[in-house]
Amino acid sequence: MLRVEFHCHTVFSKDSLISPAALLATCRRKGVDRVIVTDHNSLAGGMAAQLLDPERVIVGEEIMTSAGELLAAYVSAEVPPGLPPLETIGLLRQQQAFISVSHPFDSARKGGWDPNQLLAISALVDAIEVFNSRCLLPAANDRALEFARLHNLAGTVGSDAHTAFEIGRSVLLLEPFADAAELRAVIRRGLPQTQWSPPWIHLTSRYARFRKWVGVGLDTPRRT
Repeated sequence: MLRVEFHCHTVFSKDSLISPAALLATCRRKGVDRVIVTDHNSLAGGMAAQLLDPERVIVGEEIMTSAGELLAAYVSAEVPPGLPPLETIGLLRQQQAFISVSHPFDSARKGGWDPNQLLAISALVDAIEVFNSRCLLPAANDRALEFARLHNLAGTVGSDAHTAFEIGRSVLLLEPFADAAELRAVIRRGLPQTQWSPPWIHLTSRYARFRKWVGVGLDTPRRT
């Protein structure tokens, strides 16, 4: 079985300071076999990490649509933010990407979904994120799990890591897969291993935004 991290960020996200090299070093140390790098509206971090470890890294993207965030894996062409969900999904389907939905009921963060809007796209996505380590309230994850069960959707789990400390806190144990089609075939047999992150972890994202705003010690261009 592979230990798969579905949701993590590098310096190419506005609120993370993890370099691709540090991400991979942490994955190796923590026994994460596959990591889907899902920077906000950017493929740059995933592509940089994949050059360093092609077998371990899957390029993904966390995309802000006009209704909420989507979480995609096996993305080959960057999808811009702000598009209607159906247009975003269409662009991802053209790439044969695996499409999930980020923390759909976390009202404390941007990117959450209205239940009716989520229901409208539920038949067009491959899964929804049923556990996100960064959700402030357990009820947000509970609602996502219940929604997935009610509508017969596969579930992903993720650390939503913005720091090395968080990587591998929530992973899915999966049979080996080599592409998006094979991931779809095994996703429902995944075994979650989840761990909540304490609320103070969100302060690290604010610190990352501040560091990037002032440009202290960073060589990476700003991304939004």
